[in-house]
Order: sequence, then C-alpha cells, then structure tokens
Amino acid sequence: MKKQLIILTSAIILLVGCNKQHESANSQNNLKQDGSILPFPTIPSTSQTGETLAESKLAPWPKKTHLQKDAPNVLIVLIDDVGFGISETFGGEVATPALNKLAEEGIIYTQFHTTAICSPTRASLLTGRNHTRVGSGTIAERAVNFDGYTGIIPKTSATIAEVLKNYGYNTSAFGKWHNSPANQTTAMGPKDFWPNGYGFEYFYGFMAGETSQYEPRLFENYNPVEPPHDPKYHLTEDMADKGLKWLGEHKAYAPDKPFFMYWSPGAVHGPHHVFKEWSEKYKGKFDEGWDAYRERVYKRQLEMGIIPEGTLLTPRDSTMVAWKDIPEKERAFQLRLMEIFAGFVEHTDHQVAKLIDGMDEMGYKDNTIVIYIFGDNGSSAEGQQGSISELLAQNQIPNTIEQQIEALNKIGGLDALGTNKVENMYHASWAWAGSTPFKSTKLVAAHFGGTRNPMVISWPKGIKPDNTPRTQFLHVNDIAPTLYDILNIPNPKVVNGFEQDPIDGKSFAATFTDANAENLKKTQFFDNNGSRGVYHEGWFASTFGPLYPWLSAQKGLADWDSEKDVWQLYDLSNDFSQATDVSEQYPEKLAELQQLFLTEAKENKVFPIGAGIWLRLHPEDIITSPYTEWHFDQNTTRMPEFAAPGLGKKSNTVVIDLEVNDNQNGVLYALGGIGGGLTCYMENGYLKYEYNMMIIHQFKVASASKIKKGKHTFEITTVIKDNKPGAPAKITLTVDGKEVGNVQTLGTVPAAFSASETLDVGIDLGSPVSFDYLEKAPFKFDNKINAVHIKLL
Repeated sequence: MKKQLIILTSAIILLVGCNKQHESANSQNNLKQDGSILPFPTIPSTSQTGETLAESKLAPWPKKTHLQKDAPNVLIVLIDDVGFGISETFGGEVATPALNKLAEEGIIYTQFHTTAICSPTRASLLTGRNHTRVGSGTIAERAVNFDGYTGIIPKTSATIAEVLKNYGYNTSAFGKWHNSPANQTTAMGPKDFWPNGYGFEYFYGFMAGETSQYEPRLFENYNPVEPPHDPKYHLTEDMADKGLKWLGEHKAYAPDKPFFMYWSPGAVHGPHHVFKEWSEKYKGKFDEGWDAYRERVYKRQLEMGIIPEGTLLTPRDSTMVAWKDIPEKERAFQLRLMEIFAGFVEHTDHQVAKLIDGMDEMGYKDNTIVIYIFGDNGSSAEGQQGSISELLAQNQIPNTIEQQIEALNKIGGLDALGTNKVENMYHASWAWAGSTPFKSTKLVAAHFGGTRNPMVISWPKGIKPDNTPRTQFLHVNDIAPTLYDILNIPNPKVVNGFEQDPIDGKSFAATFTDANAENLKKTQFFDNNGSRGVYHEGWFASTFGPLYPWLSAQKGLADWDSEKDVWQLYDLSNDFSQATDVSEQYPEKLAELQQLFLTEAKENKVFPIGAGIWLRLHPEDIITSPYTEWHFDQNTTRMPEFAAPGLGKKSNTVVIDLEVNDNQNGVLYALGGIGGGLTCYMENGYLKYEYNMMIIHQFKVASASKIKKGKHTFEITTVIKDNKPGAPAKITLTVDGKEVGNVQTLGTVPAAFSASETLDVGIDLGSPVSFDYLEKAPFKFDNKINAVHIKLL
C-alpha cells in the first residue's frame, strides 16, 4: 500500500510538473506571438491525426498574418540630393506636379530633417535609429573601422522591411541602395548586407552612391543586369516601369496581402542626366543667376506660408562666389548646368506620378500611405565650380572652368551636357540657391540647408486633405516608429536571434489628423564630416566644422581640432532659417546644448568627431581589396572599382595571354567610365591604351604597327612616381617582351574614377571609358583572352 502511494504521489508530481512545463511553453509561445520576438513561431497544425486516413481530420491552414484587418500599403519615395527651395510645391521654380498633387490630397511637413548625406539618411530611415548607432556615420565608400562608421547596418537594428515582412507584407526596393560595404558588392559578396539580406524580398537597382542614368550598373536581387544600349533608355523611367511590374505581380499573386515599397531613384544625384526635351523647358529661366533665384523663391515661400512671417533670408557664405562675379564667357555653361538639373528634377517627379497613377489604376491608392521625401539631404555642392565630370572635384584634381569648356567643346559643346558623353554637375552656388532660405548645402549638418527637406504624406483612407503645414521638428528616424504606431506593431525586442537596439525615432502619427499635435521629438543630434549640432525643445546649437563642400583642395584639415570649433546658438521659435546667432545672449543655454551634444554623441557612437573626414587625411586607409595579385579570365566582369585592383592609382603590371586574328578589335580590359577611367583595347589590329583623366585630359598610346596574328603576351606596366596618390605615371606597352609604346600622364586619380563603374575583361560594360569607341560600346573583344594576371608593384 505504501509502495502504491509513493507511485501515485510521484505520478501526481510528474503530472503537475508536466502541466507547469506546458503552461511555460504556452507562455513562451504567447510571448513570441505578441511581436516582441521575430520571426513569429510557426503555428502548429490543429489537424487530428490517426493511424489511418479514416481516423484523421484535416483542419484549415493557420492564419499567416499578424496584422490588423485592412492594413494599409506603404510607399516611401526618397529623391536624392535636392534641397528645400527647388520644388514649386515648397516655393521653388521647378515643376513638381506629383508632389503638388499629393500635397493637395494629403499634408505637408516643413520641418522634416535628414542627416545631410546619402547612406546615413537611408540607414536612419530604414531602421528608425540614429545614423551612427547603425554604423552609418558616412557614406559606404568612405567607411572606416570606427563603430559608428563601418558602413554596415547591424542585424541588431532590423529594417522596416524586415519587420513588415514578418507581419505578412510583401516588400520591395527600387533604385539606389548605398548601404552595403563598397568592397562587398562583387559577385562573391558576401551578400549578407545586400537589400535582400535586410528584409526586401525583391530588389532592382544599384548598390553604389550614384550611377549613369543611361548605362547604370544594375542588379536584380543578386544578379547583375545590363541595360539596353538604347538612346531612349533612362534609369528613372526604368525604375517606374519595374515598380509597376512588381505591383502588378503583387496584385496577381497576393491580392490579400499589403505591400511595402521603397522607391529611391538615383535621381537627382549627379551625374545630371536627362533627355534634352526636359531641360529645354527651363531655357532662360535662370538667366539672372543664383542670387536672384534665392530672392524670388524666398518671397514666394513667404507668400505661400511655407516659411513663417518674419523669417529672414540667410546671406551667401563669404567663400561662395556671387553670380555677378562669374565671367560672361562662362555664364552659358553655368546656366545650362542648372537648366539640366531642373529638367532632371521635373523628369524624376514625372516618374513618381507614373508610379502613383499606375498604383491608382490597380485600386491600391485609397489605402496606401505615400511618404514622399523630397531629398535625402540638401542640394549637393559637390560639383563645386561646375563640372563635366562629377568626381573631378571629389578627387581634388586642379582644373579651371576654361579647361572644362575647352574639353567640352571637343565632344559637342553645351549640347553634350546631360548626355552620356559627360557626367555633369552644376555649380555649388546653384545648390545653395536650392536650399533657400537656409545656409549651406549637402554635407553640412550644422545648417538646415544640408538637413531640412520637404516631405508630403498622402493616405486617402486615413488622412483628410489639409493645407495647414505641419511644423513639428521631425527627423528621418521618425518614419519607422510612425509606421509601427499606425499598424499597432510593437518595437521588436529580438529579430532573427539578435537582441535589438533601441529605436531613436518618435511617432508623429498624431499629426495625420491634428496639425497642432504635440511634438514628441524633444532632442535630435546631427553630425556629418565634423559639422554637427543638436536640437532640443526649440533650440539649436551647432558648429560648421572643418569641411567646406564647395571648396576644392581645402587646406587646414590636418590641423583641425574639434575642441576649438566655435559654436552658434539659434532660437528656432523665432528663427526658422537660422539667421541670427544668439550665443552671446544665452551663453548658459549654449553650454547646456554643447554638453547635450557630447552626451548624445557618446551614446550614439559618434566619436571620434570628424571620423567622416578620416580618409581625406589618410587616403591610404580607403576601402580596397586585400589582395595584391589577381588572376582573371574573359568571364571577369562587373568588378566594382572599390574591390578591383587599383590600376589607375597604384603602380602595377597587367600581363595578358591571348590570341590575335587579323584586324583584331575590342576591349582587353577597362576600369571606370566616360567620366574617368582607363582602357586597353585593340582597334583594327593595333594595340591601344588610354588613361581618361576625368574628361579634362586623355593620355593615349598605340602600337606603331599592327599586332601579328597568333598567340601573344601583352604587358602593360604603370609606374606612378614615388607610388604617391595623384602623382604622374608612365604607362608602357610591350608585346612578347618588346616595347611598342608608352605615355606619360600629368597626374593620376588619387581616390576613384567613379562610384559604380567596374573592371571588365574582354569588354567595357556600362559607361565606356574612351570617346574613341563610344559608338561601338561595349566593344567586346572578338577573339579569346586566355588569362589576365595583375600584380601591384
């Protein structure tokens, strides 16, 4: 009896224990189902199973979505490099009918802010975190090994796409990505940090910071795509068409699911490429120059109520040139550059209209939240004095406008601007004009000219049209938490096994129905290239830092000490445009905000201050391949410049083992594009080489006689003086050990020929390097290349 009692007691204890374990498992399962841990666990089948079919009962499939009924679609449109004073919607002089229409159907925001630069804004937008918290203190190409500047969004900060995908959304991204390490975009990756690795089920676009609108370096998911060599092709139009195609497939295959689309064209980042019929619309519109443009736009902004009464127009910086000081013989060049930019902006907005109209035809518009952000930063001054090759200024290669016009005249004059023959950018003062009424431009985080961008939101089902501007101080990191708030999605604590970083943004969903809703954003810091500031409850303290984006070959960077920077203070309740520095009147408030910036900076991995300019001081640390020797074959193509051998900037030898026929033609290898690069090719049996120094100079050499038919070894040796960045180089061509020609360059490109062009063997994909075979591109080699061996010296 005693033994039976013990057994019974043990059974009861075991049963109680099992029940507790079951309750615990249910509790853990319920915890996971509340969205705190993503992905959601698989819902077990409730079907009853027996040994036979007759003894079994099949239950319906479990519900696969965790969203509220009738969850809205989300479309985020992010335009590139365009400031506050450009669009007619916000008082500018460029037609933006799509932005106008959405503003009429929804609401506008006049105090929305970005980070002053591309990759950081995108990282902040997609994650809801501060840019340095997610490793994006600078652009991907300038990443360095400080925690806040690695160029890698950590998996501890899940993107909107990752979260919404887990809730049942279909997700897609189109256009510019620019959030993957620049040396990890080859065919071999690694691809953990590509768009598909961040929750986007479909991606069609380019990985770099910019690309040609006519010959872009595209990917579809992980696969490289070559655009057609079609004079009617334009990347932004392609983006709209591909977006509509994806929406059509979504409607066909998953009509019961909501979608999230991130549509971010390369427009209107340089190069400024647009068909002539668009730029011709603006012929003569800007003939009075950039100073007059600002005056006109400022007046219009006041009349429209875009800026409050009493707002002052900030003056031109003393380092910027006045329009009256531009020589008469250079004005046509400068005006044409602005006309092309304006046409590019309107053309881009037209593609947004095409996308939204197509969405409307499919029946999506009524329940789609459209967030149209007009600029990932202010207008770009990176063209400096105006340029026919955008990276000319960024490589700090000395030149004059007279030299540029001379080079331009050789390839078609002003008519060549905006075409695939050049990679033009307008004068920095046009960018300043495009930031009306604010000071400065892109790359300056201290002034709203670099960080304040128009935003319009439309959602017919959820937002009643209201022409009252929303004036809450917002930041790009507020987008994600606002969407989560609307969708009743809690901030996940764990995603894919990674404990999540805190979300820095604040929801502004209340502004959808109340123009005067409380501003939940109390504090926001800004930092870019040493330019920095902090907002706190209506006050803004900032300092310009060491870098003037509109000046070339700037001196003094190496001597800059961030602790000696002079700070300004602005009372934003009375000073919309940051026109009046009140630091002397309120020294205690300034000191308070300076300390607040340091606190925020430490918390958000900003230190060391100025890490974004590290590579300007230490170009030897630029992201590059870890190798010094490579073995390629004729299948080696689409190797991004940041992962490729530094053929244009380091001493090297290239040895080619190949077979030659009579009158051989085609490219043996090429790196870069029309804006700058190098190419070795054969034409009618002659061996030729060209170093395209950003269009300004082309250094060419050719063999004196044709190469005889048969097997040969070509060797191209580049010796850069003292192997110093930017120094002159001697390039020597030999065939079977015998020199057949050489050429001396005046200099070399110290940083990079391009952002997205590649190294290709046996062909010149994308934008061709040489004008000599522009019409024959991609000028594929018409015989066999057995091997290409490259070695850095």
